Amino acid sequence: MTYTDDEKFMRLAIEQAQIAGRTGEVPIGAVITDKSGGIVSSGYNLREAANDPTAHAEIIAIKKAGGALGSWRLEGTTIFVTIEPCLMCVGAIILARISRLVFGARDPKAGAVVSVYTIGNDCRLNHKFEVSEGIYMDECSNLIKDFFKTLR
Repeated sequence: MTYTDDEKFMRLAIEQAQIAGRTGEVPIGAVITDKSGGIVSSGYNLREAANDPTAHAEIIAIKKAGGALGSWRLEGTTIFVTIEPCLMCVGAIILARISRLVFGARDPKAGAVVSVYTIGNDCRLNHKFEVSEGIYMDECSNLIKDFFKTLR
């Protein structure tokens, strides 16, 4: 079986999500790549460990990417996330000028790309990004479902 680059990097985001789940965090992971497909950064949820409501996987990965690239402008990068980003994270993607978002599963409760809101399609914003979804959708969705099943 041959993997596309999207599948390869989503696999790495899933690994990040699994780390989060093992540490008691909601299992969401993110990976950022550059124009040439090199990995710039990765992250997973750290809200519980950091007592920080903004410590989402995407925010962690975006902050690391800014440091690694020496700029807050992340043009030409792609962010891979296991679950559709929330309002805060879509805002950060826009502000960081990330060129492309790839996510696994939709978030029907808080998704701000296609599910609840469609922030990235707002023509009033100064930055647009490409969106691809559904890479390992079932696996990404099940990570969250299984995590919350064990809490109940």
